[in-house]
Amino acid sequence: MGLPDGEVTPAGVSLSLTLTELFRLNCWSRCASRVIVRLASFEARDFATLEKAATRVPWARVVHPGASVRLRVTCKKSRLYHSDAVAERIARGIVGAVSGAQVIGRARDDEDEDDGEAVPTQLIVVRFDHDRCTISADSSGPLLHRRGWRLAVAKAPLRETLAAGMLAALPWNAEVPLVDPFCGSGTIGIEAALRARDIAPGLSRGFALEGWPEAPTTAYAAERDIARARVKPSVGVPIVLRDRDAGAIEAARANAARAGVPDDLVIEQGALSETDLAAIGDRGVLLTNPPYGQRVSGGADLRGLYARLGDVLRAGGRGWRLGMLVPPDRALAGQLRLTLAPVLRTTNGGLPVELLTTVPQPPRSAQSRK
Repeated sequence: MGLPDGEVTPAGVSLSLTLTELFRLNCWSRCASRVIVRLASFEARDFATLEKAATRVPWARVVHPGASVRLRVTCKKSRLYHSDAVAERIARGIVGAVSGAQVIGRARDDEDEDDGEAVPTQLIVVRFDHDRCTISADSSGPLLHRRGWRLAVAKAPLRETLAAGMLAALPWNAEVPLVDPFCGSGTIGIEAALRARDIAPGLSRGFALEGWPEAPTTAYAAERDIARARVKPSVGVPIVLRDRDAGAIEAARANAARAGVPDDLVIEQGALSETDLAAIGDRGVLLTNPPYGQRVSGGADLRGLYARLGDVLRAGGRGWRLGMLVPPDRALAGQLRLTLAPVLRTTNGGLPVELLTTVPQPPRSAQSRK
């Protein structure tokens, strides 16, 4: 993205940016849920100190007169542990600093919140940890996985940001074909097409920072123009999406059309056993989020399905690599009878998952010499 290097921390990636660079990060980041901007950090062991510090936060940089504000407050191992009382003091600081601003309520966690309010609001994130208060402003608005194209969903939908993370972790860079035999609403394949064509994931949506008082709107428009100019005309390799469910195929086609990549995908209805990798190419990646018990059906019913997945991959030949998102217990993954290794560990819908990939085996001649 042409941005300065950042520091990787357990909470995310921390870096210093101009407002224009901040817009570029929101527009181009495929994996982040949101980008927040630190406004202040200070110690407070009593409410008087907190209230005084809240008046010194530069609220006018991110809250325009008359704006509506939501607060998300968490308190951990701090003397000020009552989040409602903390929110009340922060709200006073905002209302006192910005004419007509109003704090309209508390925000829930990212996993649960509804970002579809009728009236746009500015989210302020307040975190107390060991008596240190950190106050940040959300620069993204609706969570960044909301690209604007996925309106139709199938069972157990995969977030766009997680699909993009899977592609990055392998990595897949449009050098070989990609196949998803459990495509659902098409998220993995559509994200692959957007990545291959260099289409910015946030190109067609807005961000909270565009409403900030100091927003350089001309620079933001120029960033969008630069992003549009980078778009490639086609993917260049086959991306094949399959699912046995007709409703899922219909959803995938509708989403692909909204994303502007319908001609870059082959979307077809069919069973896993009918997937012929060798007919697609002698090399490629099978990347998928298969059903795994907790989400769709009983685990015992899926053992045969996973065994067939292993058969399909072996029939494709040694040039095909697997990427599969599954729970970390490996109970179902063992049915593939393949050597697998994790390349990514995260959560999906609150469940711990890992992205497993096949480990290349040495040639048979080398194995025999052992």
